[in-house]
Amino acid sequence: MVVSYQGEPGAYSEQAALEFFGSSCSPKGRTSFDDVFSDVSSGAAEFGVVPVENTLGGSIHRNYDLLMRHDLHVVGEIIVPIRWYLYALPGVTMADITLVMSHWQTLAQCEQTLARLLPKIATKDVYDNAGAVKMVVEQNMLQTAAIAGARAKDIYHVPILRENLEDDRGNYTRFVVLSRETETEPTLRQAEGQRFKSSMVFALNNIPGSLHRAMAAFALRDIDLCKIESRPLAGSPWEYLFYVDVVGHKDDEVMARALAHLQEYTTIFRLFGSFPRAALPQ
Repeated sequence: MVVSYQGEPGAYSEQAALEFFGSSCSPKGRTSFDDVFSDVSSGAAEFGVVPVENTLGGSIHRNYDLLMRHDLHVVGEIIVPIRWYLYALPGVTMADITLVMSHWQTLAQCEQTLARLLPKIATKDVYDNAGAVKMVVEQNMLQTAAIAGARAKDIYHVPILRENLEDDRGNYTRFVVLSRETETEPTLRQAEGQRFKSSMVFALNNIPGSLHRAMAAFALRDIDLCKIESRPLAGSPWEYLFYVDVVGHKDDEVMARALAHLQEYTTIFRLFGSFPRAALPQ
């Protein structure tokens, strides 16, 4: 089973894929999120795993936009605790470092800690955090450190200078699982004893109270709202798409009535899927 993800081996996206599907899957690292969506759409991968939100950095807007662009389904989710580590080549000390590289969101999540440990240090945004470690090793960068997850140590065989670089220990990333099918056996196996979540996107007429009326479809039925995210509606300046996650399965009687009620107000509506709700790791 091929599972596409963005990043190099050792990236948290790869870890999410392995934790969700198990070690029998074949993770396939890709350069961009666009490549992951294209892999699943074309059949080059059976599944894709992409991050959609982080508790410190917020939403990954690119993946919300790509969800709308591709005809794929969300069939699962997993929440991964994020811990960041500072890597440098053997023999390099903190005093030697003049540059720290990582993905921009990783740098943002470690901003305060870096400022305390390495005042006035230069930072550089690169395509991937594990890729930053790979660059340090392959290019023999003696004055550069990289921030990545714990798995990078075993993959790239480079020492850790500092642990727990994240500014807040409550650092988690939620990943979703993409598929061409609406429901799949590997993801449904995760469902035993779990509640479901439904994910959707819609647009509304730009009139007073439209969002309030739309959300009432869930509130009147005591359906829990997990997340709401707005993104620009392409071709319609100052109008927006609303990405919403709620607790419940699309086939539940109450949820089915809520979705029918919601669509009385929407100008665009698409249900990405219903899937087992991930628990916050202990």
